[in-house]
Order: sequence, then structure tokens, then C-alpha cells
Amino acid sequence: MSGRALLELETFLPYRLSVLSNTLSQAIARVYEKRFGLSITEWRTMAVLGHRADLSGREVAERTAMDKVAVSRALARLLEKGLIERGTAANDKRRSVLRLSEKGWEIYDQVAPLALEHEQRLLSHLSTDEREWLARILDTLWNAELVESRR
Repeated sequence: MSGRALLELETFLPYRLSVLSNTLSQAIARVYEKRFGLSITEWRTMAVLGHRADLSGREVAERTAMDKVAVSRALARLLEKGLIERGTAANDKRRSVLRLSEKGWEIYDQVAPLALEHEQRLLSHLSTDEREWLARILDTLWNAELVESRR
């Protein structure tokens, strides 16, 4: 393997973050998938719309950094299940926007506390200083990636 760069996945930051993210997401996903029949993509879409309504499908994909096709499929399933509603933007009647339906809010109000509880259990393994550092590190990496992606 002379002359080749050796990529050791066990120490490669993007790989480690991805595996950690997938592991954490799947842990809570088992709960909402079993109780409500929601996929990770569907829940993330609902979480975004629970935080900010009246977004387009493109905006949901941007906010979640998920594949546009995966988001589009999730939106179609959520519409079919009656968990979200499609409307038009108040300031532009040509623009389609999405929001949680009443049925969607009922599920959101059950899943969000479970997700927050899961997060608190995870963070309880860190000291207050470690939590603050983690937040700073994640913000720094996030901002650095945004700068790099715009180049």
C-alpha cells in the first residue's frame, strides 16, 4: 500500500460522527417507529415543522441536511397519514408550504418529550464543562463546514 493514503475509519472524524449520529438516532427511532409507525426521516421532518411551520419541502430538506428525494417521500407519507397539511404561503399564494396537522401535533407532543429525555440521559454522562465544550465544538465544526461548502 505504499504511496496510498490510509484512511483509518475508527479515527476519521466524519465517519465517527456519522456512526454516532446513526446510533443515537436509531435508539430513539425504535420508540417512535414502534408506537407511531414513523421513520427517522418522517420524524425529522415533523420535528422541523414542529419548530417552524410554513416551510416548503426544499426548506425542510435544507434544514435537516437530508436528501431531497428522501424528504419528498417522507412528506408524501406524512400527507397520506394526515400528519401534515399543505397550504399556500401568506405572502406568496404560488408558494406551497407545509405544517403539522392536529393529528401531527398529537404525535409530536408525545415524541418530542421522549427525544428530549433521551438527550438528557445521554448528556448526563458529561460534566457541565464537557457539555459546554461539546456545544462549542459542534458549533465551530458546523460553521467551518458551512464556510467550506460555500467555496
